[in-house]
Amino acid sequence: MRTRSLAAAFALLAALLTPAVASAAPGVRFLGEQVVPFKLDFQGTTVGGLSGIDYDPRGGEYVLISDDRSYLQPARVYRARIDIDRTALRSVRFTGTQPLRRPDGSTYPLNGIDPEEIRVDPWSGQYWISQEGNRANPTIQPTIHRAERTGAHAGELPLPANYQVTAERGPRQNLVLEAITFSRRGAVLTSAMEGPLLEDGPVPTTKAGALSRITLHSRGGGVFAQHAYKQEPLYAESDPSSPWHADTGVASILADPVDPSRYLVLERTYVPGPGYKARVYEISTRGATDVKDVDSLAKTQVKPVSKRLLLDLAELPMKAVFNIEGMTWGPPLSTGERSLVLVGDDNFTQEEATQVIALALRWP
Repeated sequence: MRTRSLAAAFALLAALLTPAVASAAPGVRFLGEQVVPFKLDFQGTTVGGLSGIDYDPRGGEYVLISDDRSYLQPARVYRARIDIDRTALRSVRFTGTQPLRRPDGSTYPLNGIDPEEIRVDPWSGQYWISQEGNRANPTIQPTIHRAERTGAHAGELPLPANYQVTAERGPRQNLVLEAITFSRRGAVLTSAMEGPLLEDGPVPTTKAGALSRITLHSRGGGVFAQHAYKQEPLYAESDPSSPWHADTGVASILADPVDPSRYLVLERTYVPGPGYKARVYEISTRGATDVKDVDSLAKTQVKPVSKRLLLDLAELPMKAVFNIEGMTWGPPLSTGERSLVLVGDDNFTQEEATQVIALALRWP
């Protein structure tokens, strides 16, 4: 999701003038926040646009994807050491970067890819990356592709037919594949559409939410199941004087390490004037309708996945919450809690921020 810097500047000013709340939700502890310097130069690249993050247990580091569509430098992956203990987020230090490469070995040209999420394959250690594509001028289909740890192209996952862009059906522009996660110890890749498909009804308003889709894929591209996810209504009205529009959707999904029916979902919203809101929900697919053969969610009665609010990031003791887009489990803490790390996409604008946020969760 991309936003507009002028409106974000007013949101930043308002946030800085508003006292932060000093506690998180029950069962959630705030460990800390670090802000990456704006346009940090690292190995000749501009750090920013960080829209996805995953913990790599092989080396104890994190991998992050930038959604720079080769505007500043070729589309790329970063590695970082994020030091967390039972009491604090201690430091964030970038340790490596590599460009993503096309099948012929070249880097991606301008607008050749729009990467949004990255996950480390628990079986092979490869990177699985979702990208949104483009609806028109030219049409680029969304993909989930594999990359070697060097960035070399390693293949693509076939996607279901309703993930494909056509003239009147399929994903909306910029509301496509923001979220993927592995479950069942790597046997299943789950993806979530950022917003509703054209045939599934309108986007959320302040009066009504929307239904988007979550899909459980086999590693070969088969579809085990597809479920409806009910997105929240917009939390506020837009400033009528703003030239921009509200934007909301599923930014990240994260599988429970034990229960294959349970996930965390990050919904992130931008409203011109009021600014950003980011909320984490616990969801379960148990008992939800399998909608893989349902042509239109707007025309069929279905039972969505169940969900409950786990955390509104506005509850955390931070001066501001910006465009939080990535989410991953970190290593377990000595307290028996799980660490959860979130990262924000600054849209390469100084009015926003690349936030790294660490939480501790009492998680069964």
